[in-house]
Amino acid sequence: MVRRIRIAAVSGAMLALISARAGAQEATVQAPSPAAPIVLTLKRAIELALQNSKDIQVAKIQARVADHAAQITKAQFLPNLYAGSGAGYSNGIPETPGGRAPSVFSVTYTEQVFNEPLRGQAKEMQEQSNSQKIVLQDARNDVITRTAMSYLELGKVQHSLELLRKERESAEKILQVTQERQGEGFELPVEVTKAQLTKAQVTQKLLQLEGREDELGVFLRYQLGLGDTQEIQVTPEELPGEAEQAGDNLVAMALTNNTGLQLAQSDVRAKEFRLKGEKRGHWPTLELVSVYSVLAKYNNYQQFFNAFQRNNFNAGVNVQVPIFSAHVKAAVGLAQVNLDAARAVLGNKKSEVSAEVRQKTRRVREMDAAKEVARLELQLAQQNVSVLQAQFAEGKLNLREMEKARLNENEKWMAYLDANFQKQQSQLELLKTAGQLDKVWQ
Repeated sequence: MVRRIRIAAVSGAMLALISARAGAQEATVQAPSPAAPIVLTLKRAIELALQNSKDIQVAKIQARVADHAAQITKAQFLPNLYAGSGAGYSNGIPETPGGRAPSVFSVTYTEQVFNEPLRGQAKEMQEQSNSQKIVLQDARNDVITRTAMSYLELGKVQHSLELLRKERESAEKILQVTQERQGEGFELPVEVTKAQLTKAQVTQKLLQLEGREDELGVFLRYQLGLGDTQEIQVTPEELPGEAEQAGDNLVAMALTNNTGLQLAQSDVRAKEFRLKGEKRGHWPTLELVSVYSVLAKYNNYQQFFNAFQRNNFNAGVNVQVPIFSAHVKAAVGLAQVNLDAARAVLGNKKSEVSAEVRQKTRRVREMDAAKEVARLELQLAQQNVSVLQAQFAEGKLNLREMEKARLNENEKWMAYLDANFQKQQSQLELLKTAGQLDKVWQ
């Protein structure tokens, strides 16, 4: 009996072990493997952003809405055919509220041929539809700018994090050496506090940059249409050589390609079309009309007319000649005021764009000079580290001084990365104002 119990216990243990192993293998098989990091170039990131941007999709929908709105007014100059029927009570001469004879079935045809105020409105609506394509281009420029800036900043942040992790190692070594020297009576407590402060400052910067890295990753994943858990790796890049342009050349380009200026010019053209049409409101209007109707005897036509005809058709031209119209005068005045306002906005926009391009051109030159200063400071720090490294190898320099030099080199590296990013940022803003973003990455 005891033997059977032992056998049962051993069998149970073996079954439990087999089940546990099987469960572990199943868990290993079913555990989702983390997605491999995607390595992106700047050009590829911009392509993905343009394909997946919600802002661009909204701008495209708005452009289609404007197209359909313009077609509504334009449709009045195209053939329009209507069929209808109805029932009603009449006492006396049979007629409808519109003055036509009540019919069992009718077909009406209308088409505007000459109506200048209406044609002016149609051209204004068409120009407003065209301006939505400029808005779409502006949305594309915004997407390119935001994506490029986020990409370049993420590259800077990731590089800075590498430097800060090295700084933290150096700060820890400095703190350790200082604490040892204080224990031996060679350092005051204030030196230990300074070393602790340096380490704490490095840790603080590290946490701040890790937070910024996460924010940029979330934004880029959303902008590029990637999964929430997809890791992104970027490569340090410089903007294409076409981004370097002379200031005067960019001013000329901006006056042609700046989207804000193009919108102002489009608004002026739209108001000119409207004013031209309203001024021609004193001209006659001409419309093609045709009506076919089927009448019924139960409307008692024979009591009021000598003859009854069931099928009736008429076609002709409806011409109206305005003799006096207060509406035309008021419409012309309103259109003129709107045109004057649009021209004033256009003039101000030209001056604003020209000044903005020149200011941003100066900003690029200033950032380029700052980058050169940061590069030379970094070079000097690197050369200093090389000299101190040789002294350290000869035993003429202690470890703490060596690590301080490395800390200084890392700080100069981070200053150079910041200066380089600020220059790239100013270049992107300048190219956007000049309307050259698309051409740079073609």
